[in-house]
Amino acid sequence: MIVIMKAKAEEEDVNRVIDTIESLGLRTQLNLGAERVVVAVIGDISKIGEENFFRIRAMKGVENTVFVSKPYKLVSKDFKKEQTIIDVDGVKIGGKKIVVFAGPCSVENREQIMEVAEKIKKAGASMIRGGAFKPRTSPKDFQGLGEEGLKLLYEAKEETGLPIVTEIMDARDVGLLSQYADVLQVGTRNMQNYTLLKELGKCDKPVLLKRGMWATMAEFLGAAEYIMNGGNENVILCERGIRTFSDYSRNTLDLSIIPAIKDESHLPIVSDPSHGTGRRSLVLPMSKASVACGADGLLIETHPDPDRAISDADQTISLSSFSKLMEDIKQIAKAVGREL
Repeated sequence: MIVIMKAKAEEEDVNRVIDTIESLGLRTQLNLGAERVVVAVIGDISKIGEENFFRIRAMKGVENTVFVSKPYKLVSKDFKKEQTIIDVDGVKIGGKKIVVFAGPCSVENREQIMEVAEKIKKAGASMIRGGAFKPRTSPKDFQGLGEEGLKLLYEAKEETGLPIVTEIMDARDVGLLSQYADVLQVGTRNMQNYTLLKELGKCDKPVLLKRGMWATMAEFLGAAEYIMNGGNENVILCERGIRTFSDYSRNTLDLSIIPAIKDESHLPIVSDPSHGTGRRSLVLPMSKASVACGADGLLIETHPDPDRAISDADQTISLSSFSKLMEDIKQIAKAVGREL
């Protein structure tokens, strides 16, 4: 349930509503909108009952009370009409500007990550992404440098000023990664790792949540609800491709979910054409298509020598190709009223 306050509701009116709801054993979360306050009721709303429902609706300052039938309440536009814009060290995600996160799949060594950071910054990227802990299909594959990789990412940030996005795999590592990273990324395999999502709901770092390769839109938004339900409102959604019968690409980049989520949710959504296709030759055209259909940003895998990349070489583009991609994207962004 959500309680929509009147435009001129006083703070004491809002507090009275909150106290009434919490006295019933429920929790609340506020959306302090530009025009009015919306109070989300969190928990078993059957505790409210018909009598309390009408009592709350009749309280001073209340405009309406609405039962939200969707399983995701805080993520929904019913709770917040205006687009959420997430500020990461001055980089605003969800606004007019298309934000590009770029870097290698895995941090391999200092020389590699420093070269990448320098050249993507020059090309116009807003943030650096790179894996220090890598979930791999085979346990024999390279699993990442761990904390040493985080330290190298942090050194690259100090040199270039680019905020860091890196993947978290274990709820026990939230504290460690928060010391280095500006955005914590949840990969496709962990989208429904509810222990991890609950822990991320308690932290103060923005979370980039990738869609599970099997997930429906409702399941995807439900995972985001887990994080927001814990109190962390800074969630960035990411379409990264789903498993289909396609045999010419690693995954199928489901671009239709981008405008669909724009209709359903206030959260920003970005696209990952690298994982979404798994093919180097498809990254540029699908990047253009992502921007054209409304994506708020792109995740691009790039490497000084893609053929020698330790992981995801097939989908990784060169630094020179990345520079060209950035130039081409500017034209698409301008055509749809955005900027890079």
